Amino acid sequence: MKRIDSRSLWQAIKVAGAGAALMMSVSAGNAQSAAPFAGFDGAWTGRGTVSLSDGSKENISCRATYKVEGGGKALKQTLRCASDSYKFDLTSDVSQQGDRIGGTWSETSRNINGNLQGTAGGGRIDVFVEAAGFAATLTLTTSGNKQQVSISSKGEIRGVSISMVRS
Repeated sequence: MKRIDSRSLWQAIKVAGAGAALMMSVSAGNAQSAAPFAGFDGAWTGRGTVSLSDGSKENISCRATYKVEGGGKALKQTLRCASDSYKFDLTSDVSQQGDRIGGTWSETSRNINGNLQGTAGGGRIDVFVEAAGFAATLTLTTSGNKQQVSISSKGEIRGVSISMVRS
């Protein structure tokens, strides 16, 4: 029987570790594309700011609910935010379409609705939303029990920045 020296053993451990890490990253990548909305499910609450077209900023309180369906390939979302003088109520219904996502959205307090398209995976959703006379970008980033929401447009709402935690 041939004896393995400690240097050869250490090299074998490093190679095995690198192989295991590679396999885990490939598995995580496949899981990401198979379930782009993983990690979003549940109720979230938080605070942030809204920047309006007149240059003013207001602090807002928000709550969101995400319902992940279809094995992680579909998402229903509600996002409600309010300050002393301002509120918005956003809903969306999104599904995976190949390597992209698409769906519909509405903002009920202003009676506008439209379509959205973008990408999702790895705890991040990036979409472009549009309706007649309105367009915005929306980014949601989730890591564990923390979430960042960012909305940017050229309409009445110029920007929204929200930090939330899963409740």
